[in-house]
Amino acid sequence: MHFHRVFPAIVLGAILTACSHHDSDTSPSTPAPPPRFSADITRTTHGVVHVKAADFRSLGYGLAYAYAQDNLCMFADSLLTVRGERSLYFGGEARATARKGDEYGAASGFMDLKNEDSDFFFKGYLDVDQLRAGYAAGAKEPRDLLEGYVAGYNRYLKDNAGNYPAACKDAKWVKPMTVEDMVLVLAEKALHASGEVFAKEVVAGARDATATVASRSRQQNKLDPAFLLARLDKVVHQGFGSNALAVGKDLSASGRGLLLGNPHFPWTSTDRFYQAHLTVPGRYDAMGVVLGGLPVVVIGFNKDVAWSHTVTAATHFTTFKLALDAGDSTGTTYLIDGEKNKMTSKTVSVDILMADGTTTKRSKTFYFSKQGAVIVKPEAGLTWNSTTAYVLADPNRGNTRMLEQWLGIGTATSVQTLKSSLDTVVGLPWVNTIAADRAGNALYADASVVPRVTTDKFAGNCLLLPALVLFDGSRSACGWGQDASAPAGIFSPANAPSMLRTDYVGNSNDSYWLTNARSLLTGPAPLGYSPLYGKTGVEQRLRTRIGFIQFEELAQQGHTLQLSDLQTLVFADRIYAAELVLPELLAACPANDAALVQACTVLGAWDRHANLDSRGAVLFREFWTAASQIPNKWKVPLDPADPVHTPNGVAPAALPAMFAALKTAVQTLQSQNIPLDAKLGDYQGETRNGVRTPLHGGVGDIDGSYNSLRMSTGLTATGYNNVYWGTSYVQTVTFDDAGPVAQAMLVYGQSTDPKSPYYADQLPLYSRKEWPSIPFTEAGINADPNRKTTTLTE
Repeated sequence: MHFHRVFPAIVLGAILTACSHHDSDTSPSTPAPPPRFSADITRTTHGVVHVKAADFRSLGYGLAYAYAQDNLCMFADSLLTVRGERSLYFGGEARATARKGDEYGAASGFMDLKNEDSDFFFKGYLDVDQLRAGYAAGAKEPRDLLEGYVAGYNRYLKDNAGNYPAACKDAKWVKPMTVEDMVLVLAEKALHASGEVFAKEVVAGARDATATVASRSRQQNKLDPAFLLARLDKVVHQGFGSNALAVGKDLSASGRGLLLGNPHFPWTSTDRFYQAHLTVPGRYDAMGVVLGGLPVVVIGFNKDVAWSHTVTAATHFTTFKLALDAGDSTGTTYLIDGEKNKMTSKTVSVDILMADGTTTKRSKTFYFSKQGAVIVKPEAGLTWNSTTAYVLADPNRGNTRMLEQWLGIGTATSVQTLKSSLDTVVGLPWVNTIAADRAGNALYADASVVPRVTTDKFAGNCLLLPALVLFDGSRSACGWGQDASAPAGIFSPANAPSMLRTDYVGNSNDSYWLTNARSLLTGPAPLGYSPLYGKTGVEQRLRTRIGFIQFEELAQQGHTLQLSDLQTLVFADRIYAAELVLPELLAACPANDAALVQACTVLGAWDRHANLDSRGAVLFREFWTAASQIPNKWKVPLDPADPVHTPNGVAPAALPAMFAALKTAVQTLQSQNIPLDAKLGDYQGETRNGVRTPLHGGVGDIDGSYNSLRMSTGLTATGYNNVYWGTSYVQTVTFDDAGPVAQAMLVYGQSTDPKSPYYADQLPLYSRKEWPSIPFTEAGINADPNRKTTTLTE
């Protein structure tokens, strides 16, 4: 049987069964057939969902139903994106739905295109046939999850027709989904650090019916080597982040592992987390969060292992320069080792709603070499002319292993078996893994999908432009290599950065090099790991440094650690930039400038934290946002042997620029009528249903706050308003004889529906730094005072 033929039939059959199931359909002498789907859905405090089913099809069925209860409009909107149907319903010039007031948001933080270009990208870039084949060739359990998830979502639509939330109550675009839709949802997540980042250039590389190849004489721009990695850094590395820390038996009070997971992810987009506990008895029992509607726990724990992820510093793509055959006037024949190869092409059409209510159809043709999709960015010199083309080589474009990978993680019995799963499946698209187990082991691994380009190829003549990760596509010797037992063209995690220890490991989105402050990870001799995994011997971000500093300070006090210590660390809200610069800055404060004297007085009294009652935090943020950009500001340079504590101090030559930035910050606050010693909690908050919740936390990499929030607005008269991304789901986990001991919160809540009781109920927990325990065992679930269970069958 073929995957794409079986799935629609299964789902259709399930729907028909649900629609026709009445008592009168079955005669007394004929026993009713067993349900095709059956799941117990239990809600505990804060709407945490526990789904229990006898098989993975029913597990997906129950989870999808619950997820739709909380996030129907957002998820239905996001389906339009991956289907390439945004233009049909919202017009081609509009962009993906952004949060407005209390409405949901469905825009991705990884790409920002008008609907027409977004539709063309997803229809043209993703190869549905290839994705279908990938799932068909893979494990059965992921397919079962997808089948059930589709049926559960469609069941919710049928049960609640006419009663959808206000944001999509009568929307024609809320419609049943197919397994192909879910395949595309998964594919979109895989592209966050590669294809989506350069979606604009992919669409620009497609041709419409009238396009012709440009002649070489028309190329006016030189290659701009900065744009590609700068875009990646801005969208992926600056746009999102996470902290994770795993503590082993050497430092654990109980001798069992401890884990802190603190992803910094969007609060209002299709990448929101959702708290879920998923159980197939005897096979899978994992709790934590799913990501954006995916039918599997992606960050969480089971009875023996707890894990989290951080966005890796690795690069998950390369580009290639193609030499074209001059004899082909279409510019679609390229040469490898002198042999001619014809590009493949894919023509797609997009339906676009026009202003007068009619629809029109537009088409584009996308072109692909063996290495990847043609990309064009004329202003950077990436043109497609008669002799040259450039392609984006993206190993996550066909990654269908994510569900299998997270199932492997969720069923691990130790960090060793977890690592074995990572090495075998190689399904994580763009994240590190940090894990701890009940035996007291701690693991770090970058087992993400990274092109197999070894260090020697960076040192040779294959690399044409380092800043574009651009390699010579005309020679097969410059192509990606092959590791044994790894998917084609990518590194095996067995040959990638990892560290297994019994003291601790941690990561905050810097490279693998600084995973443990006591033992730097440099890679195998003589060349180390591929440069695609990130840099070594370079300055670390302030958020990374404060994470290791405060952990080592605590560990070196001599007492062993427990969950409360990790909770104190993650919400300590220290502003490390202030610790580094204020001593010398305040000592040099000019006495003849009244504004600076006043500012220095406030900063001198400030506690150098981002707590709700921290007075001076707003002033410092406005100052440091500018001052952090001052070149050569550090007095003590980086010592590669001590990347945690260096660089530091203020260079005397940088003081005039520092004071100029401070004076500008004073003027900014005064222009908004904000006191220089304003409490942070009065000027940083999230408003839901007209109720404002004050929020603690700093900016993150810029100011060295471990607990990070990126607000949706700059400073206004009412402060920094509503969170764009930042601390989202945060968990601390250890183990006792009965199982995992977990305390966690989903800061923004389970639901995007303002009418839901789970829309804003966890915000006060975060504001007060309260850590709710979440039940995992049957006894714990049954003891929850808000427990409600329903059985869903079809």
